[in-house]
Amino acid sequence: MRGRRNGRAIASIVFVVLGVSSAPTPAALPVKPIVWGTARNPFAATSPWNSRPVAPVFGQDVIPTSDYLPYVGENEFSVPVFVVNEKDPPVTIDGVSAQQGLFDPDEERTHSVTLPRWPAGVASAAGSDGHAEIVDPYLGVVHSFWQLRNSGGHWTAALYAWSPLAGRGWGDPAHYDQGARATGVPSIGGLIRTHEVDDGDTLYRHALALSLTFNGLSPDPTYIFPATSADTGAATGNSGRIPEGALLMLPATFDVQQLATPELRKVATTLEVYGAYVVDRNVGTPYFIYAEIGSGLRLHKHGWNNAAAADLEKIRLALRQVVSTGGWIDGDGKPFTPDRRLNILSMRGPWRVESGNAPGRFETWKQAVVFPQAASTPTVQLSDSGRAIAGTAWAVPVEGAAYRLTCIATGGAKLRFQIRAKDHGGKARYDSGELVDGQSTTFAWPGDGIAVTYAISGVGQVSSVRGVLVPAPH
Repeated sequence: MRGRRNGRAIASIVFVVLGVSSAPTPAALPVKPIVWGTARNPFAATSPWNSRPVAPVFGQDVIPTSDYLPYVGENEFSVPVFVVNEKDPPVTIDGVSAQQGLFDPDEERTHSVTLPRWPAGVASAAGSDGHAEIVDPYLGVVHSFWQLRNSGGHWTAALYAWSPLAGRGWGDPAHYDQGARATGVPSIGGLIRTHEVDDGDTLYRHALALSLTFNGLSPDPTYIFPATSADTGAATGNSGRIPEGALLMLPATFDVQQLATPELRKVATTLEVYGAYVVDRNVGTPYFIYAEIGSGLRLHKHGWNNAAAADLEKIRLALRQVVSTGGWIDGDGKPFTPDRRLNILSMRGPWRVESGNAPGRFETWKQAVVFPQAASTPTVQLSDSGRAIAGTAWAVPVEGAAYRLTCIATGGAKLRFQIRAKDHGGKARYDSGELVDGQSTTFAWPGDGIAVTYAISGVGQVSSVRGVLVPAPH
């Protein structure tokens, strides 16, 4: 569990008033020119973070009360964001101790990580989560850390993950953990940023990031699309009805103008148009919507604010899970259909060499096996541990369904993929044969079996290979 304790324990009277919304409908929302995939506006226009639903249909479950009141803003359990400069020096981040290394959930192993650029002034959140996001626009990557700490210039962390800055901002079944949130997303996803708080706009131009506590989160399913994971112990510790990955929104009938707090009117308008994704679990707070540390968004910064507390309760009572939509509009105002045909084949290994003497290794930033040495004969290595197909709940291969495998390689490397029977001596039930760069093949999934991946090096030059395995288009 990546647990969070936040909020404030105080009793209050709660009210909810439903009325006519003053928020613009998705079709009427003015298009604001934005350059996506940048430090200020991360991820693609079609990312779930930057797109908004049309005609959402809502469930009936209400977020329950808990030990504290809801929270919107920054505190020690939120996230600071740092952007690198081109000439920033590299830094190595180690595990928190010799016994507990830095865990990389993509490689599924512990190791130190060296980032090519590290900004001056990095400081993680003061809370026990120790979040920090490092944005490197030159590498095109968001680096996410959990429990990041600095002791005398020596950086340590408990977890490191990364996400493409211009990507979806959510994991895919192959690269299922792309950030420090329990749902596998970078902590910058959905974050209310410092430059947005007082920008004069009536709403934030993206979905927000929200956590629930144990009695709000579902034990079954623990997560749904687009999330690729959930908190440790979610199946036994949760007792609510809303899974991680769910999109929560305010119905259009919610009257934003009833709210007395200007900061919350902007948040509520965003919740009517974009909503908020459940990205994590906290301890005792009914819902927490996260703002960047340093943004100044603190509803109680001049002492306890009864009006804000009452407004937060109104929002709690009205928030609902989106169970279906009539369509989607991207960040540029264009209708589109989200593509759920995401890669399910990871190259993470472990690998063992069958022949040759120049083995390759999995490199997470390339999502490929890289053979760093030129050799006179091919090196053939295979992975049959079962980690190639991670088993993301909503992407488990279906027997008889069609899948398309594509090889992406450099330097003459090749890919081969098999599904072997678990009995009868491991006879191949499917064999792609050796595929070269750009070559694809379509096959029907043969049912239960062991996935075996071969990575075959090129000859005479450095090479790399990865596979993309997706449901075939109908």
